[in-house]
Formats: sequence, structure tokens, C-alpha cells
Amino acid sequence: MNNPVENEDLRVFVAVVRKAGFAAAAQELGMSPAYVSKRIGILEQTLGIRLFQRTTRRIVITDDGERVLAHAQTILEHLDSLVDAVSERRREPSGRVRMCSSFGFGRNVVAPVIARLAADYPGLQIRFEVFDRLVDIVEEGFDLDVRIGDVIPPHLIARRLKDNHRVLCASPAYLARHGMPKALADLASHNCLPIKERDHPFGTWRLRGRQGEETVKVSGSLSTNHGEIALRWAREGAGIVLRSLWDVQPYLADGSLVQVLPEYAQEANVWAVYPQRLAGSAKVRVCVEMLERYLADAKP
Repeated sequence: MNNPVENEDLRVFVAVVRKAGFAAAAQELGMSPAYVSKRIGILEQTLGIRLFQRTTRRIVITDDGERVLAHAQTILEHLDSLVDAVSERRREPSGRVRMCSSFGFGRNVVAPVIARLAADYPGLQIRFEVFDRLVDIVEEGFDLDVRIGDVIPPHLIARRLKDNHRVLCASPAYLARHGMPKALADLASHNCLPIKERDHPFGTWRLRGRQGEETVKVSGSLSTNHGEIALRWAREGAGIVLRSLWDVQPYLADGSLVQVLPEYAQEANVWAVYPQRLAGSAKVRVCVEMLERYLADAKP
């Protein structure tokens, strides 16, 4: 091996392993699949080994590739720690930050904060993605997840950013046709709008009332994996929805939605969640602190 291994080639390699494919890794990295394939070829040539077995349908990491992967992850973590340490000393956080959140909250609340981050810290290169599912940030290579919901794995660091809860809502038109539910069990006979979204158990609503936590199984003629779609349906009179106060407060204020069973709510606080390895990261710290400042002044 005459040429030194490029750190960026190691990043590309780790991304290919994590995403189980060149095209998916290219999309994550903002590169073309051809360029990713080229960098993997150069890394294989530099190391003098095969990192992957390629077939027409998939790629499989080789035994040599597994050994390289362990070293590559360690090298990149140490490199990121070095950059963080220097940034912390200079008070100028820099480097890549991969952030994620849910569709509606990410678009409406987190995205404006990220724009401020980019303006205040030009050394940061921020990649922001939104999902309709709960993200395994360690497995998928994210540095920070801004999530709503209190179920957080113990191996992750979680910092509470804002109190929040989900409430039941329907339009006045729907309630005029079907009546106002008197008890949580009544929801089983109503047209509800279940959402397959992140930490929501699909079709099962768990809410806390005066008697503690209760569960009701709901169904309806419409369901979706997108909370904003369900919210629109509710406003149009299609049924009852369970949504975050962040999403429904404007419609409760203008009367287009009415809170149903107001004595019930579901805890859904806002958290910044990141891996243990980034506990001392300057770039994660400034992201979390700005989110905290922004949400302290923001109202649902």
C-alpha cells in the first residue's frame, strides 16, 4: 500500500455499509452513485483487498471489509472528536451535522432554527431530513434527532427542549353530525383518523386522564402515515384526530377545530436526542442550545 487512505473514502465506505448500497449511500452523501463506486474502488486498490462482494441485486461486505469497517468507524470518530475539540477551543463549531425530525414538526419548527444555525455558524454543514418513522440515529448515522414523544432508548442522550402534549380534535361539522364523545370508550364507535407516524402505535391511542392512563382502539374510513394529511381531513370534517398541540393550536384558536374530551391528553414532549459518542461535541451542543432558545420563546 503506497498511497495513504483518504478519510473521505472511509466516510463513503461506512455510508455504503450503513445504507447497504451505493445508490442509497450516494443519496445520503449528496454524491452520484458513480462517484461513490469510484471512491470505493480507489479504497480497495489502496488497501489491496475487496471490501464488497457485488451481485446484480445487492452488495455484501467481505470479511476483510468487516475488519476495515471497525477501524474506519474508530478513525472517523477520533477525527470528529479532534475537529470538535479544536472548534470548542476556538468557539467556532464546524463540520458536518446530520439532523432529523418528523414531517410536520421538522418542516414548521426545526427547519427555521436550522436556517439560523447556518447563518450563525458558517463552519457547520447541516444535512436535515424528515421522516414518518422513528429513526435509529446510531444505525443510520445521524448526529441529532429532534423528536416529539417520551419513549427514548436508554443508550441515547436526551435533552428535554419543551413541554408538549397531544390532544383529541374534530371539526364542528363532524361533531354536529356524529355528536360529541362523552367518554374515551366512545371513540371506538366514531370515525377516527389513525396515523402511522414515528412512535404512534397504529390504531391504538393511549391517553392520560383523571383516572390515569387509558387505551382505546380506534379505526375509521381514512388513515395515513402523514400527520398533516390527517389534520387536514379532520378540519374538513372527516373524523377525530390525535395531534400535537404544536399542530392544532391555530385551528383551535380560529374555531375550525374543537377539542374533544379535553380531560384527556397524551404526553409528547420535545426532545433533542443524540448518541453517547457525541456527548462532548461542540457542533451538537450549539445545535441543541439554539433549539432550546428558539423553543423557549415559541408557543404552540
